[in-house]
Amino acid sequence: MSQDTDTTPTTDTADLKRGPFESWVNRSISNPENVYQAMFYLVTGFFLVTTLFPFYWLVVLALTPNEQIVDMGLLPKGTNVGAFVEVFQAIPFHRFVINSLLIATATTIIVLVLASLAGYVFGRLDFPGKKPLMLVILAISYFPPAAFLLPLFSLFTGGKALYFQTSAITIGLQSPDLYNSPWPMVMPFSALFLPLSIFILTTFYGQIPDGPEDAARIEGTTRLGALARVIVPLSAPGIATAGVLTFITVYNEYFFSSLMTNGAWQNWAPIVEGILGYRGHHETPYNLMAAASIVGVLPVAILVVVAQEKIVSGLTSGALKE
Repeated sequence: MSQDTDTTPTTDTADLKRGPFESWVNRSISNPENVYQAMFYLVTGFFLVTTLFPFYWLVVLALTPNEQIVDMGLLPKGTNVGAFVEVFQAIPFHRFVINSLLIATATTIIVLVLASLAGYVFGRLDFPGKKPLMLVILAISYFPPAAFLLPLFSLFTGGKALYFQTSAITIGLQSPDLYNSPWPMVMPFSALFLPLSIFILTTFYGQIPDGPEDAARIEGTTRLGALARVIVPLSAPGIATAGVLTFITVYNEYFFSSLMTNGAWQNWAPIVEGILGYRGHHETPYNLMAAASIVGVLPVAILVVVAQEKIVSGLTSGALKE
């Protein structure tokens, strides 16, 4: 008599033999924190490579003599450190940097002052039409800057005139000729970057409790005084963010600047005009242009480091309490 054989699969034989991918999927399901950590490192690595590689390539070009910039690899063909000195000898490049710094600083101050006042109104006061007006302000920021080019160029070069005619006399107003001055750049930049700063400061001002401001108002402080002494210090992260975004964007701007100046540093030409000024009729010194680009990045890099510290200190200085 034959004996029945037990064919019930055991636990070991029931498990399928997994490959590397199946094993990784199984571990990811059982421990998803490892997946999140791997994705974080992957995204961070991709961001660092795509962000820092252009800067590294500028260093490679700056250290390579211009006549050897042919069939370049990933390493420089030399150590031409003198290119960082020659950028100031070929043209007065520091003048272009100063022009961009002054224009960006003036624009940032105007934007922060006006955005602080508007942000206080939108963030802490209630009035009819508040939301539609905010939407209109944000909609302005979506207009392409090129749409304002022709009217602004005509306005700032003295090409616009307004006439008011009465029964007796005719009064005419001619727009001033501001070409080759900082104002055709500062005023449009301030108007274009103001909506975003208003939105940022409105968000920060609206999150501040009423207690600190009410205490300042009880002591006799006006609304402007409370804004300067209470709201602004407590909104340091928002102000730093709006200021840094405005400064960096204006500092790197070239579209309006190239049209409102003739390219000379005496006439407030920006830093990009200085970098393009190294071009010659027969040869283009790419190593000098790369070195000038690195020099031009340094003020922005320093600003970002300082602003980052301010933002962190503003976020961790203490909690708001009612």
